Amino acid sequence: MANVLAVVNQKGGVGKSTTAINLSAALALEGLKVLLIDCDPQANSTGGYGFARDEQRKSIYDILVGDATLAETVQNTEIETLKLVPSSKNLIGANVELIQQERRAFCLKDALDPEKQKYDYVLLDCPPALDLLTLNALVAADRLLVPMQAEYFALEGISELMQTLERVRGSFNPKLEIEGVLLTMYDDRTNLAQQVTENLREFFKEKLFKTSIPRNVRLAEAPSYGKPVLLYDPKSRGSESYRDLADEILNRHKVESPRAKERKVAAASRAEVKVRFWPYG
Repeated sequence: MANVLAVVNQKGGVGKSTTAINLSAALALEGLKVLLIDCDPQANSTGGYGFARDEQRKSIYDILVGDATLAETVQNTEIETLKLVPSSKNLIGANVELIQQERRAFCLKDALDPEKQKYDYVLLDCPPALDLLTLNALVAADRLLVPMQAEYFALEGISELMQTLERVRGSFNPKLEIEGVLLTMYDDRTNLAQQVTENLREFFKEKLFKTSIPRNVRLAEAPSYGKPVLLYDPKSRGSESYRDLADEILNRHKVESPRAKERKVAAASRAEVKVRFWPYG
């Protein structure tokens, strides 16, 4: 059964979509079956994988209002083991339309549950708001991945998110946990960044990821080419950081990816090669 991670922070501009795009790519390139669901009306994850805006295409909006199943909306991407459920500007009106439904907080969960066994990881890219769209993601998720910048206002937003987490646990999803807090656009040369990092480490302890995502030009350029940075520039610092994040998550979950198994077999075969010196017998 898939691990369902909601990439969430009610503050905008902290790298949620960048993280959803590139973490999903990093996991998929390890040979894992990954589904990325774009729950944000801005559709940045959809565009980040090269999909043009198309209101006729089935999207997460159709799933939430009951006009399509999840299987009917899934799109193939450039990475063979990665699928995408696109977003749409129609999603803006979903908050109003969902209010009339009895199980309005469970629409995404009800649609996702029958399909979860097909994937190793499902990532939900949430909008920068604590609304019904985000609530649906929190109810459907197992864990929250929280990207944030190392700045004062980000610390204030975290306390509000923690309160929301407790309310969701109490009313809808008692098993919901925090997977981790991820520092994005990080510059460890500033005193503020170091101070915020220490404050987060004191509060979240091991929940603060060891991996941080630096400011990187290639990360910023990649979406304009409709590619994750791991395909756009595999050797960039941004690519390396998201590969490290994927490794850290897999190690936490004690998951060995197909590519990791292949590397282990290759390393073992190299170790078994016997060096033969002249003259050969």
